[in-house]
Amino acid sequence: MQALDILIAEDERVQREMLRDFLAGQGHRVVEAENGAVALEKIKAATFDLAILDYRMPDRTGLEVLEEARRLNPELDVILLTAYGTVDSAVAAMKAGAADYLGKPLDLEELLCVIERIARHRTLQRENERLREQLAETGLKPEDLVFRSSPMAELVNLAGRVAASQATVLLRGESGTGKELFARLIHRLSPRAAKPLLIVNCAALSETLIESELFGHERGAFTGATQRRIGRFEQADGGTLFLDEIGDVSPAVQVKLLRLIQEGEFQRVGGNQTLRADVRLISATHQDLESKIASGAFREDLYYRLNVVSLSIPPLRERRADIPPLVDHFVTRFARENRKALKGVSREAMDQLVKYDYPGNVRELENIIERAVVLARGELITTEELPFGRRQAGEESAAVRQSLRQALEHLERRMIAEALEEAGGNQSRAAQRLGLSERMLRYKLKKYRLKPA
Repeated sequence: MQALDILIAEDERVQREMLRDFLAGQGHRVVEAENGAVALEKIKAATFDLAILDYRMPDRTGLEVLEEARRLNPELDVILLTAYGTVDSAVAAMKAGAADYLGKPLDLEELLCVIERIARHRTLQRENERLREQLAETGLKPEDLVFRSSPMAELVNLAGRVAASQATVLLRGESGTGKELFARLIHRLSPRAAKPLLIVNCAALSETLIESELFGHERGAFTGATQRRIGRFEQADGGTLFLDEIGDVSPAVQVKLLRLIQEGEFQRVGGNQTLRADVRLISATHQDLESKIASGAFREDLYYRLNVVSLSIPPLRERRADIPPLVDHFVTRFARENRKALKGVSREAMDQLVKYDYPGNVRELENIIERAVVLARGELITTEELPFGRRQAGEESAAVRQSLRQALEHLERRMIAEALEEAGGNQSRAAQRLGLSERMLRYKLKKYRLKPA
């Protein structure tokens, strides 16, 4: 694990020194502070990766130190510790930017797992900053790649590594999650970036049309074919072809795709000349291809050819940390397009936006913000401009009254159990699916008394 510069602010000397010795023994560089004021002085004087703050200190609360520390160093990660945990204090801590909120007596194994997650996220952030710089040179605007959550940071990092290869890529995720954006990212960072990226939406074309679109056709091949047409594979020679909604391709077209991937060869519709094309294939689907294989609607051999590297893009409801930066991005963009002097979104409006589930994912959020910008009267978008009704607000109020920790633990336990079942009990694959380290997964298994099948 990467060594971090850590500040511990804790007024109980024994607890503070125990933490110092434990973390130093893990290879971290540790500095101590006996109260909030001293902690802030040290944060002003030096740069830390992580601050571990006791919630109750004699001169000020850990939350007050957190808010001031984040103003001094926006890149600082913070863990709050408390023996007096409540739902309200946990929510306030997370809203203020805390990386985590842990109860006392402190479980050192849990603390270590949280620190490991923070260290991994910081490494990903640095690598992704380099990716953004590369993107700026290729023409894809870095601001179009907006995220804050760890799952998306890891996914973008993986896409950057995959881009350098020649492997076919299968992008999976619900409609509106940004599969086309990832296809563009992979192409722009690949050795093929100077050649074309062509996009075909397979769901929008009939079987005859998609064959002609992909492979081209000869004059007279079918009614209306008055001249030869060059297909997308020929046009994309040397570059990348992105096949969106690959699950809608007919069995006949699947056979031709399989031949092209295996042999690099194809024929135009109505022709007998064998042609060759050097094309990298990226495909995408929101469907369950495994179920389609079981029903005979999708070829298993084609699936394995397309699925050399698979990237699963999580829905927006599973990465709510990405919602505020996406909102800011869309507000800025649509305010500029509509020539409105908007400063942003009110706190109440942002709360509603973060809590909504977005069945249409990022595309739905984009539409909601565009509408809100158009309707906004003042400098801020308010709840009045959002399409959420009173029923949802009532549901949200009831949800907030639940025990936050109990609700989160129930969800986390269920997700871990499902991931283990899908991975056939393989802890390494389950951890990868969940975006956790194997160490963190082992801790969670022990915590929830779960046993791999």
